[in-house]
Order: sequence, then C-alpha cells, then structure tokens
Amino acid sequence: MEDSQVYYFGPGMSKNTLVSVERVGGKGAGLIQMTQLGLPVPPGFTITTDVCRYYYQHEQTFPKALTEAVCENLARLEQVFDAKLGDVRKPLLVSVRSGAARSMPGMMDTILNLGLNDETVEGLSQRSNNARFAYDSYRRFIQMFGDVVMGIPARAFEEILSEFKKEEAVLSDGELREERLRELVVAYKTLIQKVKKMPFPQDPREQLWQAICAVFESWMSARAIAYRKINHLDDKAGTAVTIQAMVFGNLGQDCGTGVAFTRHPSTGENQLFGEYLLNAQGEDVVAGIRTPLPIHGNEQSLQKKFPTVYQELLSTAHILEMHNRDMQDIEFTIQNRKLWMLQTRRGKRSAQAAIQIAMDMVAEQKISKQEALMRVEVSHLDQLLHPMIDPQAKKEVIGKGLAASPGAASGRIYFSPDIAEEKAKLGEKVILVRMETSPEDIHGMHVSQGILTACGGQTSHAAVVARGMGKCCVVGCSELHIDYKHETAMIRDHKLKAGEMITLNGSTGEIYLGSVPTVEAKLDDRFEHFMKWIDEVKTMGVRANADTPEDARIARKYGAEGIGLCRTEHMFFDLQRIDAMREMILSDHEKARRHALEKLLPMQRQDFIEIFKAMDGFAVTIRLLDPPLHEFLPHTQKDLVELSKKIDISLTRLKRKARSLDEFNPMLGFRGCRLGIAYPEIYEMQVRAIVEAALRVKREGVQVFPEIMIPIIGDAKELKMLRAQCERVCSQILIEEKETLSYKIGTMIELPRAALTADDIAQEADFFSFGTNDLTQTTLGISRDDANFFLPKYVEAGIYPADPFVTLDKEGVGKLVQTAVRLGRKTKPQLKIGICGEHGGDAASVDFFAQSQLDYVSCSPYRVPLARLAAAQAALRYKA
Repeated sequence: MEDSQVYYFGPGMSKNTLVSVERVGGKGAGLIQMTQLGLPVPPGFTITTDVCRYYYQHEQTFPKALTEAVCENLARLEQVFDAKLGDVRKPLLVSVRSGAARSMPGMMDTILNLGLNDETVEGLSQRSNNARFAYDSYRRFIQMFGDVVMGIPARAFEEILSEFKKEEAVLSDGELREERLRELVVAYKTLIQKVKKMPFPQDPREQLWQAICAVFESWMSARAIAYRKINHLDDKAGTAVTIQAMVFGNLGQDCGTGVAFTRHPSTGENQLFGEYLLNAQGEDVVAGIRTPLPIHGNEQSLQKKFPTVYQELLSTAHILEMHNRDMQDIEFTIQNRKLWMLQTRRGKRSAQAAIQIAMDMVAEQKISKQEALMRVEVSHLDQLLHPMIDPQAKKEVIGKGLAASPGAASGRIYFSPDIAEEKAKLGEKVILVRMETSPEDIHGMHVSQGILTACGGQTSHAAVVARGMGKCCVVGCSELHIDYKHETAMIRDHKLKAGEMITLNGSTGEIYLGSVPTVEAKLDDRFEHFMKWIDEVKTMGVRANADTPEDARIARKYGAEGIGLCRTEHMFFDLQRIDAMREMILSDHEKARRHALEKLLPMQRQDFIEIFKAMDGFAVTIRLLDPPLHEFLPHTQKDLVELSKKIDISLTRLKRKARSLDEFNPMLGFRGCRLGIAYPEIYEMQVRAIVEAALRVKREGVQVFPEIMIPIIGDAKELKMLRAQCERVCSQILIEEKETLSYKIGTMIELPRAALTADDIAQEADFFSFGTNDLTQTTLGISRDDANFFLPKYVEAGIYPADPFVTLDKEGVGKLVQTAVRLGRKTKPQLKIGICGEHGGDAASVDFFAQSQLDYVSCSPYRVPLARLAAAQAALRYKA
C-alpha cells in the first residue's frame, strides 16, 4: 500500500498535487481539481481506495497509520473553519461520501451533517441563530446515519415523517415548525433505541469512524455489486471516502442545492442544464422528495432568483468543461447566496447527446476527431438504432428475462408460428411466445414484432435470429410457463391468453402488460457524418450476416462492406420450398434427391441474384448447407400425416425415415461438410446456383465477388475433397457459359481441431472465417441453448468474466483464434481471415479481433454501425 492514505484539499494545499482517480475516486479527484482551479470548494480530505482494499483484505480493519492521518487532516479543517468536531459552542459538521474511480450514481452511501448530537445541535442553533435549521439538520443526520450505518430502512423514518406532516397538514418537510422538528428528532432516536436496542451515538468521533466503515461496507452492498456487474466494473477496485466540511443549503430561503450539466444530457444542446431546490440539502434533489426548479427559464429559476449566483455557476461550468474538455455533471450548494461546488465528473448522456456533444466539441476545436470517436460508446449507437420504450410512459412490469435483442415491441401474443403468421396477415401486430424457437419457427418469427422465450441464452436461436432481423427479443424468462394445449401462459401471477397484448423491452429484458408507447429511432445527417469519421479511421472491415435480399439491403444501408455469412438453410424454410427440401431428404437414392434439388435450384439462384445485386461491388460469403437434415422435417403427428399425403409417402415410412435421422447430439453429428461428402449432389446444386447467379448479375453490370464457404471442417482432407468438387462444378458452368468469374473457396474455423491444424487447412483454403458460436460450444463443451441454467452463476462467481457466448472467451477460444491466424498465415501470408459468429457485433470481442489482426468482422445488419465504431476505436487504441 502506498504511503499517502489521505489527501487534503483546501486552503494551503499544493496546486501541483497530482493524484490518480484510481486512488482518490472520481469524487475526490473532482474536488481536488476544483480546489486547484481556485473554485469555491468546502475543504476536506479523501481516504484512498487503497484503504478500502486493505479493509477487505484484513478482516474489516484499517491500517495503523490511518487514525493519525485522519486526525491530522480533521485538525486542518477545524483550523480553517475555527470550529471543532464535537465542540458545543462551535461545532464542525462534515459530510462523509463514497467515491469510486468509475461513477456509480446512487449505488453507495452518503451521510450529511455528521457531528451533531444533543449538545452540538444547540451550539449550531446559537451560532446560526436559526434553531429550525439546526434541528432540520439533526433529524436529517439521524435518518441517514440510522439507515446507512445502523441498517434501519429509510422507509421507517419516512413513515414517521409522513405522520408528522399529516398532523401538521403540510405537504413538505420544509414546512414543519421548529417545535415539530425537535419532536421528530426524539421520535427518530426512539425508533433507533427500539430497533437496535441501543441509543443513537452521541460521540462525533465515534460517528465519524462508524460512517467511514459504513461507506466502505457499501462497496459490497447488493445494489453496488449488481451495478458493477451490469456495467462490467471491477469488484476489487474499491471506493474512496471523502470527508468534507458541511455547507448548508437548508439555512433558509437564500440557500439551496442543485445539480447541473454543462450541456443538455439528453439532446447535447450547448447550454447549461439543471435543477435546484430552495432551502434543501443535496440528497433532496437526488431522492426526488420535492419537485425541483429549473436553473433557467421561468420566474422561479436560479437565473431569476439568484442572478449573481447563476452567473458564477455559468462561469464555473465553463471553466470545468474547458479544463476537462468534456461535458460535466456538477453538484452545488448555495449558502446565504454564496456558491459552493461539491462535485464535478464526466456527465452521463443519451446516445443522441453523445454524438452531438462529441461533434460540437470537434467543431469548437476542444477535441480532435479521434477523441470524439473514443468519447461515443458503442452502446450509444445500439440505443439509436432501435425503437425504445418511452421513458415517460406508464408501465406495469410483469416479468423479466435476458435482453437478447434491443428495441421495443408491442403486440398480441401467440404461441404457434403458424397462427402468428395467420394473424399477421390479417394486420395484427403479434409477439411470438415460445418455450424456445427452432429454424422451423422462422416464418412466425419473421412476421412478429418481437419474440419471447422461456428458455435459451443470448446466443440461442431466438436471440441470434432476432438480432439478425433487427427484432426485439427477450429470452430465458424463467418465470414464463406456457400451456400450448390451452394457449395460455403464466408469468409470475399473471395469466395471459392467446391474443392478449404485451410489450417487450429488448434493452432491459422487461415484459410489460398491455401496449406501452415507444420512441422511434431517428438517424439524421449528423449520425451519417459521424459514421464517415469512423470509416476514415478503422482498418478492419465490417460485413454483415445476411440471409435474404432484404437483409442485404438493410446491411448496405448501415454501411456493411459485404456479407460475411449468408446461411443458405434459412432459404429452405419458406413454405414454397420446404416440401421440395423434405422430398430430397426423404429420397432413398441419388437420382430422387437430384430430382428434388432441381426444384430448389431456381429458387436458390434467384435469392443469390438479389443478394449479389444488393451487395454490388462487395464480397458475399455463402455458407453451404450446415444444419442436420432432421431439422427440416415436421415433428408433430398432424404435420407428419399432412406431409405423407402431400408427397405420397406412407406415414410408416415417413416416421421410420425421420427416426433414422434423429441424433443424440445433432450439433456434433451429421451436418455441414459431412452432408456434402455423403450427399455431394446437395453442395453441387448450391454451388451451381451461386455461380449461375453471379454470372447473371455480372452480365447486368454488377460487380460480384462470390465466396463459397464450407462449414464444420475438421481435417484438411475434408476441405480438399469438397474444394475439388466445387471447382468441378464451377469449371463446368464457366465452360458452358464461356465466361470467367473470380471466386474464392474457404472454410469456417469452428472446431478446435481446425484451429490447431490451420496450417494444413490453409493449403486448401482461400480464406478462413471463424464461426465463434460453435467454436465456443466445442471448446468449452457447453451447449449455448442449455447454458442459461448455469452460466449466469458462473459469471457471478467469476469463473468467466462475461457470458462467453456474448463476449469472446479470450483465454480459451481466443487462443485458438490466434493460433489459427498464426498457423494459417504461416502457410499463406496473405490469407484473408474474418469472423462471422455473434461475437462480431460485441465491442469487446471486436477489440480482440483487431488485436489478433483479422481482416474483417461480420455481424447482424443492425449491429453493423456498432461494429464499425468498435473497429475504429480499436484502430485508435492500438495505433503504432
């Protein structure tokens, strides 16, 4: 632990004191900075985060030198204020506040007015000549101390306060008379005696040390842990504790407290924005106990009531923003018309404001374009691109799952994809509700506004497909129980019938009863301008995973530089094609299979024609058939009977064939390249469709660059065999058509063996594309569709730093990726390498892929702007 455990700020401090925000926390760093800038800051001192870490590492004890350091710095405060902690005539009061290095608003604890007791309250009353103020401060202190330090819920104190206000027939605590505040103090102390079986502590130094302990304890409170988990913050960083002389906003009508932003946090408008309260303390604004007044705008505004203070605040805000070169969130108190600054930190902002502020600051020559790109968070773009729940709307939360695909959706619930499709055709907005989804549900998913499942994780089928479609999706809602037979569902104690209206919040995972209004995403010229800045900087390409012409068009709209994954199996689930596909699967010999495939050829070719047109000038990587064949067959008795009649096959034979295709572990079974080797005619048809489509659009003037990708390769010999098969088909067509065509043949790296033998596989491949979804499953031995039962506990326990299906497991899967890159380029130095798993849209994973020197990432069309920003930020981060 470093020698300096406490840092003082106030009169006499060195203007050259350099402190790390990691040690003194955001609050301490801001107070030290403002003091050095000569701004009006009540003096105080900060106990470092080192002490917090020591506290937890040594069984909740303090280092020996801390007591002396605190006493020395407390003495400096007493000298500055000509007051003393615990002195009856001249009592010094202090606040005790938490302050982590990364802002965690409202997650940890604060205590104001510490130092008051039954004697010092009288001294404060005489010194201020305001008994009402003194007892108002005392009752506030008792409530905060009772809650934070002694563990008595704040609502117990609020209930007593409510009774007092009711008896006095007043609306706010500010209207309570001095006599009643004295009685309120007694009532609060009686509550503490009753609940804790001990009196409220009267020794101010004992109060101080108990408060310091309580702030350190709040670092590991349930809400703080949850906040860090949500925001991916380090549990081991610890919090600092700031002890600061009190200034009072509750002394009277010429006093107040407020919060302001140097620019509007929602719109980014370059104007001071904020609120304040008269005759109040800081916690009143944050808690929302009273309706605050605006900083400027009407007769009650700070600008009108305290014009001199307003101008000083305006000037201070300008100084802080210029110094920090970013929008600031500031807290202030006014005591007898004098402004005191209590905090400055980087202001949190909406997505719209983030871009507006970043671009304005470039125009104002305060920051560079590169800094502007680093200021906007990837999550900000995510917010911009999806409709959002109106934050002002009333809503009733009835359940919560995993936020799988952002946005918002309202619709009537249906439990069958067929019924959902029927209802959608009649003009209804529908939400598809399933235990889990499968590829056969694709038509119901396509017409739905949103998807809700009881099972699955954030990379389950429902989640992956929904993100690809840009649809709102909530998965893994364990409180959801579906009765398919009676078409009902239970979420907690709410019974929902088919046709009832719900709303999904794909950004939080919440489920609301009824229809909740949304706010549509609006992309303006400023957004487009910002994206151009991104493209000037990024060095890694960004493609899209797109299975349909519409997906391809959306991908181009969002700036995709090609298609990194076109999954051909989704094309076969169309009602016009599924029967021909099933006919092929149920055929007993090659001739019959080829006959069925001939029906699919023109349909598949037309799909590719439209996709190539949409991606004019960019590469399109098409994955040949991957999933096991049984996924294309019906599963219910009713559907089996219907199919047997339609294709004139006996039900017995149909069931026998379906049973023969069943597998214990389909993910590791008869799929991918194994299908192509066993039934070469399947891949032959697909390659023919690709090449014929490419030649067709080429004649129309479209620049086309097809890339044929063979999945589930585990051995170079598999790829060698299938590459030769593909090349024969390509050569045959080119000879027949008397044409030339530039194309590539490559493979997905989605098995550990493929990564470890990438040098051999590269001899047969023009490109690699990492299928990180399956590579994660096969490396970790975890099924992504079943992982939701235990994976959250693994993350909570710190076994994995994050869900490995959301953010790449760098230590395991990441090493395989880097091994494959190294081995592949050892064989072919110019080998093109990309990634087409869901990780291609995750900012932390994109950062890793940039470090690993991949050429491109590919993700869902709606995540392309996010990946572009993440790629640009990685380029700036690792610029040589």
